Amino acid sequence: MADVKVEFKNLVVAALDALKTEKNVEIDEQLYAKIAVETPPNPEMGDLGIPQFVFAKTFRIAPPMISKEVVRIITENGELAERAKSIGEIVAVGPYVNARLDKSSAARAILSKIEAEGEKYGTLGPDGKPFLDGRRVMIEFSSPNTNKPLHLGHLRNDALGESVSRILKKAGAEVYKVDLINNRGIHICKSMLAYKLFHEKRGDTPESLGMKGDHFVGQCYVEFDKYLKGEKGKPETAHPEAQEMAEEMLRKWEAGDEETRKLWEMMNKWTFDGVKVTYDRTGVTFDKFYFESETYLKGKDEILKGLEKGVFFKADDGSVRVDVTEAVGKGKDGEDHEKVLLRKDGTSVYITQDIGTAISRHTDWDFNQMVYVVASEQIFHFKVLFYILKKLGFSWAEKLHHLSYGLVNLPNGRMKSREGTVVDADDLIDSLRDDALKAIKERGREDDVGDAAAVAEKVALAALHYYLLQVSPIKDMIFNPEESLSFNGNTGPYLQYMGARIASILRKAEEAGVKAMSPSEAAALLSSAEEWELLRKLGDYGDVVAKAAENFDSSVIANYIYDVAKLFSKFYQECPILGSDDENLKRARLTLASATLRVLKEAMGLVLVPYLDRM
Repeated sequence: MADVKVEFKNLVVAALDALKTEKNVEIDEQLYAKIAVETPPNPEMGDLGIPQFVFAKTFRIAPPMISKEVVRIITENGELAERAKSIGEIVAVGPYVNARLDKSSAARAILSKIEAEGEKYGTLGPDGKPFLDGRRVMIEFSSPNTNKPLHLGHLRNDALGESVSRILKKAGAEVYKVDLINNRGIHICKSMLAYKLFHEKRGDTPESLGMKGDHFVGQCYVEFDKYLKGEKGKPETAHPEAQEMAEEMLRKWEAGDEETRKLWEMMNKWTFDGVKVTYDRTGVTFDKFYFESETYLKGKDEILKGLEKGVFFKADDGSVRVDVTEAVGKGKDGEDHEKVLLRKDGTSVYITQDIGTAISRHTDWDFNQMVYVVASEQIFHFKVLFYILKKLGFSWAEKLHHLSYGLVNLPNGRMKSREGTVVDADDLIDSLRDDALKAIKERGREDDVGDAAAVAEKVALAALHYYLLQVSPIKDMIFNPEESLSFNGNTGPYLQYMGARIASILRKAEEAGVKAMSPSEAAALLSSAEEWELLRKLGDYGDVVAKAAENFDSSVIANYIYDVAKLFSKFYQECPILGSDDENLKRARLTLASATLRVLKEAMGLVLVPYLDRM
């Protein structure tokens, strides 16, 4: 449909140019850029529509009259009329110029494109090039701490990062995925101290306790908090000195104390190895891992260079600062907003590290766009970071983007790591998998699906990822495990079911010796409303991918897949495929079913929903 939309828009622009000459007026070229090809609310109005509101001021006539004039010019101009024939019928409907497409021609173009382009379908624009050709995008996501396992919040971050990366690649960008491992700081030392207090003498290890390494270290973190605060209702059991003990351990670490560093390395490895197992399980991959212990001092030299150039200034207390009022507005007191970059003792702060890391990353991989997938709580931080990098003169800073996402919780409330109320990622997936396996057994489908346990795992991942990605990233959300696993409605398992259903139809057709038609033959026979609705939606795939990529929004793809699944279900109910008495119509509809599965399967992969050909 992208090709038809471009041609329709160009046709209307040509008519507007002719009308401009007739009326002896000038049209601001920027108005043409605002032209949007829309889908009319009622199919009887047409298949495509272009509103004329933006031209009312230029022509000084009402939008409905502009629409009539545009259609008149197209009809009277021989060249434009000939171009219009390849699209369909061009009509004026109120303030819109609409196109009623030649359905047979459009269907042939859509089916032929899907067949010819294969895996590239949805990637190439009307000019035959990928939408994001030449874009080099580095994307940072996950960024776990090495004092605990991944939790539900990380799962949303990971799903967004991995999905957006796949969407960007689909749109033709070159993508480089990075993960900043937060492996230093007071929170890490708290887990280390708990290990020394409660486990070191016994020689406890994850292996000896039969635990994943990240789970064991996370348990230590919870143990520290309980030791610090004491038992609930028993303040006499608290150990407030534990905070100072952890801070002393951090000082030893920064000083390079051999014993402290050895314990740190051992516990970091336990956690990181465990986290990587979860990454493998959820299909999340990275091109490079950065470690905070290696980057936290970077950036200081850049700040000092900026101080010499006058980009930053030294405050009365000796600290190095920058005025960020331009980026974030005035402070609460109405005064200019300043950000400390180096403390008065010359030590770095967190944003100093991010400045150095960003510069190092651009040196490592020459990106022209960088995306940070980080929760909305850090919006202020990234406004300041991007502003500082621009002030330092890095041209690529104009293309830095914070993909902000909202909080995710369970129906029973917010999670807190130190109190042990976090929803562990592995435990959540295990629970979803077990429930999915139970459903398979209750339906007596074990023999039909093959490896029931493996299928249940994929159903669990579909339930999890789709539920997390179907809403706009910026919105806070409640993850409802029971709803996510439903095989009805807007869920990952429902999409898997529809894919398996189509695969079953294609297998039965092959067994019966029924072969699909060529796109050209099939297009001439697919004339019902249900067939056309489905075809038109398949034709929109490229536009959907482009929109999702430009907005870094996986929900655009998720909602599209659900629409495709619903339209196929409607088509299947109203238009029998193998049950049709007309042999040619049977083969034509088989062509449409095959094209639908190809798009559905490809799009499901973009939102981390595993495809199943049997359920």
